[in-house]
Amino acid sequence: MTYSYAVLSQLKDLRSHRGFSGLAISRFISNVGNGISPIALAYGVLSLPGATGKDLSIVMAARFIPLLTFMLFGGVIADRFQRNRLVGGSDMIGSFLAATSALSLIAGFSSTWLLALMGGIFGILNAIWWPAMSGVLPEILPKEKLQQGNAIIGLMTNIGYIIGTLLGGLLVVSVGSGWGLLVDAMSFFIAGAIVWNLPIIGKIKEASPGILHDLIIGWKEFISRSWVIAMVLSFALINMAFESMLSVLGPLNFSDPLNGPKQWSYNLAGLSAGMLLGGIWILKVKIARPLYLAMVLIAVSALWDFSLAFALPLPVTVLAAIFSGISLEVFMVTWNTSLQSHIPEESYSRVSSYDALGSYGIAPLGILAAGPLAIHFGVDKILFITGAMTFIAALASLLVPSVRNLRND
Repeated sequence: MTYSYAVLSQLKDLRSHRGFSGLAISRFISNVGNGISPIALAYGVLSLPGATGKDLSIVMAARFIPLLTFMLFGGVIADRFQRNRLVGGSDMIGSFLAATSALSLIAGFSSTWLLALMGGIFGILNAIWWPAMSGVLPEILPKEKLQQGNAIIGLMTNIGYIIGTLLGGLLVVSVGSGWGLLVDAMSFFIAGAIVWNLPIIGKIKEASPGILHDLIIGWKEFISRSWVIAMVLSFALINMAFESMLSVLGPLNFSDPLNGPKQWSYNLAGLSAGMLLGGIWILKVKIARPLYLAMVLIAVSALWDFSLAFALPLPVTVLAAIFSGISLEVFMVTWNTSLQSHIPEESYSRVSSYDALGSYGIAPLGILAAGPLAIHFGVDKILFITGAMTFIAALASLLVPSVRNLRND
């Protein structure tokens, strides 16, 4: 009872900051769609005539290439203009792209390359959305409330994602992938409209000598902290493994058209449920060395990959997914809070862009290779490799003293 009262008290306090409730609601709505999307898109691709794991790799990787290509410019834009308008506008435009993919599947004129094209354009929008979104919360909350704010946003995100993943499996099996993507499109538009209208008055930005100057300043902030560099290098490998598993290897592992979508949706729901539990826990706890704990948990989260590789029973893989979700959410909250606590607000989006570029820079290579490698060597063997990569890369980051010892006091 005491814990619940404390959480409710924190919620009441955060709601007193204008714009926080709207941001939290928008993340819930958007992530209902985000939960549906990977299931609907993956099985939509696999339902195309003659489609294989190679086609799935192409479609899933298409978003990342333009995302990473334009990410640094997105960070500069986000530091110059009103961030919530950039986020809301990107979401609303993106809803029409998702609707196009949905209608192509419903009407029967879809193809691998059409879905890849829509994903590629969406990636350009994401290059603006990502760094802008990372800077919205610090414009609403003071620094001392960022951990609680990040945790609450994470809770709303994960509740929406759990609902979306469960709904995604049901929609794909009952009415088809196209209708699932159409629901995703609607959620994007609604969430975008809410964020666009948040009562945030962006801070007045100082005149800049130009884009190159802004990028150089952001780069200097980025490389001046050894813990940032170490984490980005580690997550270059971790994200390559994780995105390959999430986008390609997972759906291929549950490829039965009758039960596969539901079984994979249960795993994704387990991941989201774990993230929800991790968010509840991190909301209350003050961790002395947050990145140290987070990276130990990330290393152990490789159990999910191994459980799938060894074809363990569904309840076991779901439990492993739950633990992976707890680990991921603890990391995300502590990482965002660490960046927001130590990086100057005026250059935060640019540093976030360098972070995303480095952390996801080689992820498309993993996604593109995962399908063909799984066909040649077997899904189980590639899943074992992704688990080993995650375990080794996470522990390697702890060799850096500034990662082990960072504090957010």
